This record gives sequence, C-alpha cells and structure tokens, in this order.
Amino acid sequence: MDSQELAHFIEATGGTFKPWLLAQLRLAKLKEQKQAGELSDDDYESAIADLHQDVMNLGEWWRGIEDEVF
Repeated sequence: MDSQELAHFIEATGGTFKPWLLAQLRLAKLKEQKQAGELSDDDYESAIADLHQDVMNLGEWWRGIEDEVF
C-alpha cells in the first residue's frame, strides 16, 4: 500500500486521530522519498530516528482499551 492509499484508508476509517496510523503514513512517505532519491541516507536515517522517538513517546496509553482503539 503506498502512502496515497494509506492516507485514504486512514481518512475512510476515521483514523486521523490514531497516532500509530499517522506514524505508518509518515514511514510510507519516507520510504517513497528514499526510493525516489529525494532523501540522502543520512537524512533518511535521521527522519527514521525522529519517527521512532515519536512512536516511543506514545507510551502505553492503549493498555486496558485495546478492543476500543485497535
């Protein structure tokens, strides 16, 4: 699924307020930019590190409400 399809899925399923889906969208965009040669290896690694940190900052907010949010 490319970033365009993923964005449509996120919008269609009301996922714009689900940060893990937005992180997946960011990752898809980064992969596309890397494949298109728009990002150097260093820039790509830096962006991945930033994305990783953002995901880690989410913490375990979902504990106890897994059925509701996933």
